[in-house]
Amino acid sequence: MNEESRPLACTSALPADVVALLPMRNLVLFPHVLAPVALGRPKSVAALQQAVACKAPVGLVLQKDAQEDDPGLSGLCSVGTLATVLQHKLADDGQAHAVCQGLQRIRIIELVEGYPFLAARIERLAEIGEHSTEAEALAIQLRERGTEILSLLPGVPAELAHLLQGTRSPSQLVDLAASLLDTELPEKQALLEMLSTEERLGAMLKTVTHRLEVLRLSREIGARTKEQLDDRQRRILLEEQLRTIKKALGENGEGAREMASLGEAISAAHMPPEVDAHVRKELQRLERMHDAAGEASALRTWIEWMTEMPWAEPGERVIDLAAARQTLENDHFGLARAKQRIVEYLAVKKLNPQGRAPILCFVGPPGVGKTSLGQSVARAIGRPFVRVSLGGVHDEAELRGHRRTYVGAMPGNIVQSLRKAGARDGVMMLDEIDKMSASLHGDPYAALLEVLDPEQNSTFRDNYLGVPFDLSRVLFIATANVIDNLPPPVRDRMEVIELPGYTLEDKLQIAQRYLLARQLQACGLRADQCELTEAALHAMATGYTREAGVRQFEREIGRVMRAVALRVAEGTATHVRVDAADLEALLGPPTVEHDVALRSGLAGVATGLAWTPAGGDILFIEATRVAGSGRLILTGQLGDVMKESAQAALTLVKSRAPDLGLSAALFEHVDVHVHVPAGAIPKDGPSAGVAMFIALASLFCDRPVRHDLAMTGEISLRGLVLPVGGIKEKVLAAQRAGLREVLLPTRNRKDLHDVPESTRQALHFTWLETVDDAITAALGARALAQEGDFKLV
Repeated sequence: MNEESRPLACTSALPADVVALLPMRNLVLFPHVLAPVALGRPKSVAALQQAVACKAPVGLVLQKDAQEDDPGLSGLCSVGTLATVLQHKLADDGQAHAVCQGLQRIRIIELVEGYPFLAARIERLAEIGEHSTEAEALAIQLRERGTEILSLLPGVPAELAHLLQGTRSPSQLVDLAASLLDTELPEKQALLEMLSTEERLGAMLKTVTHRLEVLRLSREIGARTKEQLDDRQRRILLEEQLRTIKKALGENGEGAREMASLGEAISAAHMPPEVDAHVRKELQRLERMHDAAGEASALRTWIEWMTEMPWAEPGERVIDLAAARQTLENDHFGLARAKQRIVEYLAVKKLNPQGRAPILCFVGPPGVGKTSLGQSVARAIGRPFVRVSLGGVHDEAELRGHRRTYVGAMPGNIVQSLRKAGARDGVMMLDEIDKMSASLHGDPYAALLEVLDPEQNSTFRDNYLGVPFDLSRVLFIATANVIDNLPPPVRDRMEVIELPGYTLEDKLQIAQRYLLARQLQACGLRADQCELTEAALHAMATGYTREAGVRQFEREIGRVMRAVALRVAEGTATHVRVDAADLEALLGPPTVEHDVALRSGLAGVATGLAWTPAGGDILFIEATRVAGSGRLILTGQLGDVMKESAQAALTLVKSRAPDLGLSAALFEHVDVHVHVPAGAIPKDGPSAGVAMFIALASLFCDRPVRHDLAMTGEISLRGLVLPVGGIKEKVLAAQRAGLREVLLPTRNRKDLHDVPESTRQALHFTWLETVDDAITAALGARALAQEGDFKLV
């Protein structure tokens, strides 16, 4: 036995003015109309069962919010329809299906509690003016136009037209027409709430007339354009029909307002004339597209990008050179050359506002302030600052963007940063420019050539935008650790400004001016709660860090501050003064080992100077000899150039054996082993030639090299000392290591100008023309003594 035939017991009949309610989410039932009803909520199913069991009518009421599962009186429309249940069926999943026929309009007076379903006390509403002459006339018009609409709609059964023609009651006619037309729920509810038959007929006749005009116009358009069309042409036709219908009805929908908004945005963007014409042409194409078309969304996004770009000519900015210089001095200590170049640029900009901005490249080890200097430049000149991180970029499209034909295409990082800046004359920092690499997706360095060329970047073309954009007013500042990694064409387009590593005095000044205050704020401390003495800062800089910058130095200061913050937060101290003697308890034993004197006190060990991406460093060359057959053994992960320097140094020592008081036969029965410690680190370059020669000379002469001495320079087989690079970084490394004297090639004397004055005063420099000068300075004059003649032949 199925559910619809199973007898139900009427537990208790409701009072005469109380009915069970069925809240409807998306159905408005009219009197005299049949409608299927699907019920899923337990209360609604219980109400249906109660009505069926007691053979009582049920009230169908539209709820205001379709998402509400348990509406109250305020969530229901006040007017509904009293209906009788003709058929019903309960499904296995608890849902119910029924066919209901509307009987009469009702108004809800109040909800009645105490039932397992929604029940309400109602008022039955009577029809007004159903048999008036005007109602009859309106019914005739409605019947005719309704029949005509049914004839214009495809696939409508003929029985519906017969039903409409056979309905004589004006009240029933308007209810039937309202249920047949696919009008919106609010409009149907408004018709249901009208008690006057004449008023309902007038409103329904207006709606039917509007729909009839639309269908007539659609048929006319279809008749004029009837021909064999493919799918694409058919979609264009439908869009044309929709626009014609909207135009004929005078409608101005959301799409039209959006198109008008985009047109206003294009006008406000102040694009160049050729770009403006191109964008407006694309806007016209967008207007002809349907909103659901896939290309429409992509084209709308492109137009929005074009309107948000800073096309307008930047206004004149007042340049205060004194204020800009003061800002740079306040933000950074040292870096005199970089600051001077920025001030020079501002002076030129003040005299020639339309001039092209230079392309600057700050090169230096990590932690010397390259990125923060770019931010200070933007503050000094009062322009917006944006940073483009280029580290790890290996796809050209990340800089130039993707073409609009690709799904999910976006502009490149350059254009995205310009939109973020909102100005054409901002400061754009290309950070870590030396960390890019080529791949199968193209060479990003090639994309930078146009960006970094002041003669070409006025017409930079991003693949996504597809039109030229002027970058000549942007101040580009690139940063790099190693300039040698850049391709020559990219290097040639930039003005390189080298930022050297800091001296010990510089680090102490930076810590006292900037780092202490920054870490105090980061740890939530006040200046009167934590005090670091100058001796403590000196000990941290020398015993816990070995770097060209101050990044690790600031971390160590932060560690000390956090230890102090813990004591202050626990309430065990209100003021903590940290001296050098307190550091070991806070930071542990010193991590930097100064082993110059230990290693240099042995024969065969020389101290060289090396350049690294993190700044300069000292390099030990160790040599020893064992019985053998004259072989040269090299270890320490040396590159090809450094291996050749070792071979040249040994050959030079052999050729100078008489001058060194050595027998030529000595080299035939020994193997020479040259080792450079820190073997896990690759090393290369010719600048260790002098150090290798001195290490070998010290080994065979059995004379130790002075422990406070370091050297650098390339050697030739004629005994000449040739110039090398990185003098500034190497000299600073020698000072950090506590050395007193540095041997440098004479042809590098000009590079000493870049070394800070304090470093030049702290070190003694010996200039080398030949290896004789190096032997005299490192081993003493007696190492070359041979009847008083020290000259090499």
